[in-house]
Amino acid sequence: MMDPLVTVLNPIRETPLTLAPSDTPRSKVRVDSVDLLRGLIMVIMVLDHMRDFAHAEAFDPTDISKTYPLLFFTRWVTHFCAPLFVFLAGTGAYFQVLRGKPKSELSKFLVLRGVWLIFLELTVVRLLLFFSVYPTLLAFLQVIWVIGCSMIVLAGLIHLRLRTLLTISVGMIVLHDLLDPIHFTTWHGRGSPLPGFGASLWSILHEPGVFFPFGYPGPRVVVLYPLVPWAGVMGTGYAFGSIYRLTDAERRRVLLRLGGALTACFIVIRAINIYGDPSPWVVQPTAMMTVLSFLNVSKYPPSLLFLLMTMGPAMLFLAAVEDRNQSWLAKALITYGRVPLFFYLLQWGITHSLAIIANLLAGKPAWYLYGSRGFHGQTRE
Repeated sequence: MMDPLVTVLNPIRETPLTLAPSDTPRSKVRVDSVDLLRGLIMVIMVLDHMRDFAHAEAFDPTDISKTYPLLFFTRWVTHFCAPLFVFLAGTGAYFQVLRGKPKSELSKFLVLRGVWLIFLELTVVRLLLFFSVYPTLLAFLQVIWVIGCSMIVLAGLIHLRLRTLLTISVGMIVLHDLLDPIHFTTWHGRGSPLPGFGASLWSILHEPGVFFPFGYPGPRVVVLYPLVPWAGVMGTGYAFGSIYRLTDAERRRVLLRLGGALTACFIVIRAINIYGDPSPWVVQPTAMMTVLSFLNVSKYPPSLLFLLMTMGPAMLFLAAVEDRNQSWLAKALITYGRVPLFFYLLQWGITHSLAIIANLLAGKPAWYLYGSRGFHGQTRE
């Protein structure tokens, strides 16, 4: 029987979609195109993190009032990293179903994996990021944290029908911008100007921010990646994995159709400039700067338009590289894509160390690269 996602993506037509033979030895199959895409975004991510440590101008590269095109695009291109990292983690979970793993075992695996990733975020990632224990910071919750939390959520969602899982996940992505007017800073603790428990919970669920779990002054928690809509991104990625039950030709057709539709939706909804992102685009003094304003959508949390802008081209890329994985560059990226967590941890240590070495070789102080100032106070994946 055809998966519900296939039914949703397949309008009524004379020739139905064809599933690949059920006796394909899935346990021995790697999807090179998916690994290639994952590897590519991991490499692009290094550009972002290297700039974080080396960028001398202390402003957001997407600040239209200060940036210039080349700097803007060094940040914009890295917008593809986090959503695809989370999305493909969900796809990888579905691949385990394709390889025959029972959902009960997969659910247990997702919970254990999720807890492990949260632990890594609180310990190893934090140390590599700051090169300091930094006692006033209890937690700095980034993409590894939210992947871990989303895996725990997905552990429950996989027991639903795929259509139901997809509906919940897409609904989370499409509708969460309705919550943008709710700001946790308005939810004060009793008799205190600082956020209370409700505000702290809201920060973890939807709006990035800072809270003090043990009272002020005390260690603080910085939330960059709230659970909504990232859990929906992973759930959508899980449902997306079902198209890899199709034959190669049908899968490519679906990827082209889906990627084109998502990209078109981004252009149309962004042009209307009413819903989908808290920051509307504005006509600028030049055409190029207007284009930058149009592309400058919100990542924290990722808006509907942010996700459409990144996921649509990703589908088109997957369709384009289905049979183009034999070059040395493609093989290198596929290798990176098969060990994403190892590469993610390694690049933090390398980029941070290179920044320190560069300062020392230039005869400049490197003390600011330890502790919170080592990240320029900016937020990145």
